[in-house]
Amino acid sequence: MAMAKDPARFFVDCYREHGPVFRVRVMGREHPVIAGPVAAEFLGTREGRECLRSKEFWRGLVDEYGATRTLPGEDGPAHKELRDIMRRGYSREAIADRLDEVVAITDRNLDRAWRPGTTVPVLRSMQELVTDQLGELLTGASRPEYVADIRLATQYILNVLVTRQRPRILLRDPRYRRAKARVAELATKMIEERSRSGGKPAVLIDDLLRAHRERPDAMPASDLMISVTGPYVAGLDTVANTISAFVYAVLKHPDVLARVRAEADELFARGTLTEKDLRGIPSIRGALMETMRLYPIAVVQMRTATRDFEFQGHRIAAGESLYVGTTVPHFLEEHFPDPMRFDIDRYEKPRAEHLGAGAYSPYGRGQHVCLGKTLADVQMMVTMARLFHRLDLRLDPPDYELARKVTPTPGPAWSFRVRVAGVRAP
Repeated sequence: MAMAKDPARFFVDCYREHGPVFRVRVMGREHPVIAGPVAAEFLGTREGRECLRSKEFWRGLVDEYGATRTLPGEDGPAHKELRDIMRRGYSREAIADRLDEVVAITDRNLDRAWRPGTTVPVLRSMQELVTDQLGELLTGASRPEYVADIRLATQYILNVLVTRQRPRILLRDPRYRRAKARVAELATKMIEERSRSGGKPAVLIDDLLRAHRERPDAMPASDLMISVTGPYVAGLDTVANTISAFVYAVLKHPDVLARVRAEADELFARGTLTEKDLRGIPSIRGALMETMRLYPIAVVQMRTATRDFEFQGHRIAAGESLYVGTTVPHFLEEHFPDPMRFDIDRYEKPRAEHLGAGAYSPYGRGQHVCLGKTLADVQMMVTMARLFHRLDLRLDPPDYELARKVTPTPGPAWSFRVRVAGVRAP
């Protein structure tokens, strides 16, 4: 129950009591856990790559959508092959010259759902915003008519097929089956429209279609649907949870709020944004990094042992499903002094506390480190800068303490709301 209520705290408490290796029993099944900075570093070593794989945890998703493989479910050369195909589309460069589009998409969502005098459900509104951004930036067109279907299908995929926090019988739910069909329809429409007419720049889908034409063995037709809709599964819940937590953390700390507003106002006073401009917002970057430290959305990474191996004097048997507690160091005093304090200056030199070995892993570790992490960094910084530049927001109620959910990924509860007290910049 402790793990279900607050997984980040659960794994930290276990690490402090038992050390870097222990076992947990979840729904009647026992799993070894390796945790802490040594475990995080282990994922990046050759031995870690040879001893652990992720295929089993993603097999359900692959089978459910009739694909042969998906990026997070492959290891070794197959993983590298897919990563190379998608690398450019998920990179910082794919968004670097489109920052004004990120702003425009953010503005139209703020104009629609964040009106002065209203109280806004933050997580739901952020999911709509992120879906809009991902659709236009990575697939070439915004798809507002599919937002509800994408959100529902992604929730079931993560809960049932990836994190396995819900039973498979839920996949028979008519609501999920309708949403799944709609997402398949969306994928077909995206592929057909992109193949026929091109349109706005969309590096990811163009690279996927090129790979399908030129190397169908690497990107067969059966894998296109899961690949072109992959940004929603990978980015919807993760980005929305993170920026929702960012809103809470900044509003909870008036001194940070003042710094974020000042940087955001200066940023947008320059007119057209460039990637170089983002170097001048250290407080916003620090607030984002601190949010990802204190409110991680990927608390552990799940792997299967490919062979017997020893870790810190303990034996892990081939075939065992294990958790790797990569974010445990986020809450350890020896890496981040006063770890529960929201301190946005931890990341600038000379402190640079996140650079300690195995200390900071908001995007995972090893060969499966999030491919879109640099793109997500830019997306989130620009979005949050625009939000706090345009609107005067208040916690509702003012003394609100963040309630949190854990499924399908940890984040602020659906009940988290803010009041739009006014407009700072039209």
